[in-house]
Amino acid sequence: MSHSITIIMYLHPNLAWAITGAGHHLIESFDAFKRVKEENPEIRITIFASQSAEEVLRMYGLFDELKTIAGGDYLEEVFLESEQGRSSPKVGRFLLNKYDALFVTPATSNTVAKIVHGIADSLPTNAVAQAVKGDVPVYIVPVDIEGTIRSKMPYTIDREVCARHHCDICTPAIVCPNGAIDSQIDLLKCDGCGKCAPTCPHGAIRGGYAELKVRDVDMRNTAELAELAGIEVLMNPVDVVSVVSGM
Repeated sequence: MSHSITIIMYLHPNLAWAITGAGHHLIESFDAFKRVKEENPEIRITIFASQSAEEVLRMYGLFDELKTIAGGDYLEEVFLESEQGRSSPKVGRFLLNKYDALFVTPATSNTVAKIVHGIADSLPTNAVAQAVKGDVPVYIVPVDIEGTIRSKMPYTIDREVCARHHCDICTPAIVCPNGAIDSQIDLLKCDGCGKCAPTCPHGAIRGGYAELKVRDVDMRNTAELAELAGIEVLMNPVDVVSVVSGM
């Protein structure tokens, strides 16, 4: 059961988007905020990304695209935990009524567990703590709610297929603009462009989906999250668009 949240209406709301290190729902979250910005360019969005989020954003080829949502002006910045630290002074904005809502999407099971137990040791969890203290509505999209989830995975090399053919010249390694391929894909260098996959003559490079079972402990934490005052759980990133359109 989620608590109702009262939102103070402004002509153009200022929003905060916190990103954690989950791949599941990451693309959908990006698409949701891109749509929000396209439908109302006057809305200002600040992004708070954990260190893990920064790595995953690069893996999925979305890191450089964040500027299409947060262009860099005041209240439209991208704050990275790797640069700001886990307790960035910028989260103090939630106590100064600078934001009308905070969205955390996607939220890893680790992030959900920390919020449920009052732990604020990352940029996103600190943002949540300060938002609740500042009476700023918080909306969270957990990746682990119940049952089984189908999650999009980064590009990988099937090592067995690769070993069977053992090409003298690896075309994917040549075409990779980031030098991320050397018998396997270095996901910290890969930006998810996908240029490598079609050039492998043996189909050894794949990016696809995996079926993941949600743990009981994660389901319990998500249920507890929904009971916390000031926080509302959303089932899917697309719900972000509906919430913002209702402001």
